[in-house]
Amino acid sequence: MKKVLVVAAHPDDEVLGIGGTILKHNKQGDDVYCLIAAQGMAARNQSKKELKKLHEQCMQSVDILGIKKVFFLNFPDNKMDSVPLLDIVQKFEQIITKVKPDIIYTHHENDLNVDHRLCFQAVNTACRPCNKDGATEIYTFETLSCTEWQWSQPRFAPNTYIDISTFIKDKIKALKAYKSEVAKFPHPRSEEGIKTLAKYRGMESGLKYAEALCLVRRVIG
Repeated sequence: MKKVLVVAAHPDDEVLGIGGTILKHNKQGDDVYCLIAAQGMAARNQSKKELKKLHEQCMQSVDILGIKKVFFLNFPDNKMDSVPLLDIVQKFEQIITKVKPDIIYTHHENDLNVDHRLCFQAVNTACRPCNKDGATEIYTFETLSCTEWQWSQPRFAPNTYIDISTFIKDKIKALKAYKSEVAKFPHPRSEEGIKTLAKYRGMESGLKYAEALCLVRRVIG
């Protein structure tokens, strides 16, 4: 049994990026935890009532994915760059110390969204080699409607693929729990968008459906 920590910037990023892998870990008997750094939706001037609804939808999705516990940090949505990086790192370190994860999954370091980029930076800092509680494996994932919309270099270049062929239906079910966040095709954050990317990553790796990751660091004892 392994301990897994998914570090996501906003509610729904955990499903879009790595929902199938979470389901796979859960089936294997691993304990999966999730850290959600920012509020979500607030940048779109949503009311407190709507933010509460988003939180409820997140918990419904978490139940489908089988996540053991979610840590909400409530940093300002799309404004995490207004918070000192040290403050973010310290909050991340507190949760990493509690969970003591073997594996951490987080956003690609060059995503379009600033909160995504800061999550990567904070994980990278919090899990520096001198931290004994830091994970021995760190991966980045791609987030639909963000990673593929970033044209700056370097772009996401996966080197690890997870077979989610038996989990694609439940991944989509978990996404649909976010009624306020699911869009219509051809928007990538849609049911068809999820399937299309999973098929494409599957073709790259000889699988029916796959999620793509980039291995950042792996320590073999």
